[in-house]
Amino acid sequence: MQFTRLADWLRWQETLHPQAIDLSLGRVQRVLARLGVTSGRHPVIAVAGTNGKGSCVAMLESVLAAAGYRVGAFTSPHLGRYNERIRVGGVEASDASVVAAFERIEVARDGDTLTFFEFNTLAALLIFDTAGIDCAVLEVGMGGRLDAVNVVDADVALITSIGLDHCEWLGQTVEAIGREKAGIFRANRPAFFGSGAMPESIQATADALGAPLKRLGRDFNFDATQSEWTWSQGALRIEGLPQPALAGPIQYANAASVIAVVRALDSRLPVSRTALNAGLRSVRLAGRFEVRSGVVPWIFDVAHNPDAARVLAENLALVPVRGRTIAVCGILGDKDIAAIAAELKGHIDTWILAGLPGPRASSVRDLQARLEKVGVAVQDCAHDVVAACSLARAAARPGDRIVVFGSFLTVGPAREWHASLSAPL
Repeated sequence: MQFTRLADWLRWQETLHPQAIDLSLGRVQRVLARLGVTSGRHPVIAVAGTNGKGSCVAMLESVLAAAGYRVGAFTSPHLGRYNERIRVGGVEASDASVVAAFERIEVARDGDTLTFFEFNTLAALLIFDTAGIDCAVLEVGMGGRLDAVNVVDADVALITSIGLDHCEWLGQTVEAIGREKAGIFRANRPAFFGSGAMPESIQATADALGAPLKRLGRDFNFDATQSEWTWSQGALRIEGLPQPALAGPIQYANAASVIAVVRALDSRLPVSRTALNAGLRSVRLAGRFEVRSGVVPWIFDVAHNPDAARVLAENLALVPVRGRTIAVCGILGDKDIAAIAAELKGHIDTWILAGLPGPRASSVRDLQARLEKVGVAVQDCAHDVVAACSLARAAARPGDRIVVFGSFLTVGPAREWHASLSAPL
């Protein structure tokens, strides 16, 4: 099957494999071998975890770019355009380059069916293989052990955090989920865990694989004040670091993990203190407590599981508002909606719900019923995100703020709609 337009390729890929999510490596390994893509040309950093992956990838990309390296970054999902998922030197892949990669993958597929994400991963690896990059930073899509990204042997692996999400595929406990995510570790290659609470299964998996694991709070750490912070690992200390440009206290843990990863690659990709500071100051990431100021500020956050909702609640509490906090909320039906609401309901005054597209979405009325079961008073419902944002805008008064959260499928259209307004509140 051949198409000339990227949109046509993407529509077709959604129908090719009988399952939208099919965690395995065999198909991807076979196609990658036929494509002739080999590892070892450049260092590879793999980033897995329940929350914090996007922030860590963005920081790694920013710090390494500030050091003068050409970085290939692979992330998912996207907020606005599919091309966001594949970046080289900070520039999104063009439609033409992605289509060219898809054409090569289709020839190499040789009867193997691939999921949408597997096509995506192979396209990124193929584009990076020919782009002359100095380092690849790969965000794991789901889990780790059987995720398509794990077809590559990472030189350094980072797990940012472990929480309960995607339980139907990864397991019902943090121990089971941790075991799956630790599958990105490799023997004798540095591995890091970037949160305070680590499931025992991660250490057990690292030991079984022979991966030297370092853990935040045990092997490396940070100490933050209002204006600067210190990173430490054993006797080594880096003092006077600038606050990460990404919002929220959680970003210190993410930044500390990023520094640990960068230092593990120091013999191959040395990074000066100047570049480290510049990268932390200049990092940007859409949809993570992203504030657009105005008479009524808008906050966009892709928080879509209980741990991420807790971080969003903490960030909202740190930035008090004299008026109301109005939420535009759209959450997929397979998420723990009750637990997400429990984290946020004390920080939101008015709830406006948005229907979402796709097979994983439940009806907006079902979302309303599930929220009201845990004591959330829903003010209004809309069939889609844009309609919900319009309702929030109409309801807002000076001194209020609007927070949009719950899914990439919520935040992406909301950001685009807000940017299109000629005179946003």
